[in-house]
Amino acid sequence: MIEIDNPVVNDNRNYNYSGFEDYERPDYKYITELVEKNSKVVDLGCGNGNLMLKLINEKNCKVKGVEISPSGVEICINKGLDVFNGRIDNKLPFEDNQFDYSICHITIQMIMYPEILLKEMKRISKKLIISFPNFAFYKNRIELLFKGRMPQKMLFGYKWFNTGHIHQLSIKDFKELVEFVGGMEIIKLSFIRSNSIKDKIVFIAPNLFIQFPIFLIRKINENH
Repeated sequence: MIEIDNPVVNDNRNYNYSGFEDYERPDYKYITELVEKNSKVVDLGCGNGNLMLKLINEKNCKVKGVEISPSGVEICINKGLDVFNGRIDNKLPFEDNQFDYSICHITIQMIMYPEILLKEMKRISKKLIISFPNFAFYKNRIELLFKGRMPQKMLFGYKWFNTGHIHQLSIKDFKELVEFVGGMEIIKLSFIRSNSIKDKIVFIAPNLFIQFPIFLIRKINENH
């Protein structure tokens, strides 16, 4: 299957999901593991809706979605999903604590106001699940050190000028953002596993060895 993050076939500043209706990111499996059955979930930046379907079919969740790409919204609606077109880094049209979980997977680095997204996710849900490419992953550090340019692995092969990744961040950076927004605590750090010896050593230095961290966060202070 051709990867959707491929500069030859897709501009990730404005994803076109046509032809990628069945595409699934590898983090879907691990995100689904973090969600309890029968939960109310919102997927922010839901793409083609396949994570939503996975949560519905495997966890019997009630799921809503928000997606900025018109092609993504159309595909989701054609799949019978409850999705609307909109930005996710501003005031969201949901009630306080409307959901058990809000999810944002491989998207926070592509929006203008990550801190607003995090505040809104905290407002509308009891728990948050967020994944992103870790800029401090060791392969990116090596490429930056020896080639002296923005790491191509980090950008899925895109150049610095034609990528939708506008906020590069590391695990440490993300933890700082959680602390900045406040009223939350990280309760689990997961990652895409490879069934290799590396899986056993990543937590020695997660900011160095985890390429795609997946955070489970709990709201602890309603009024913060």
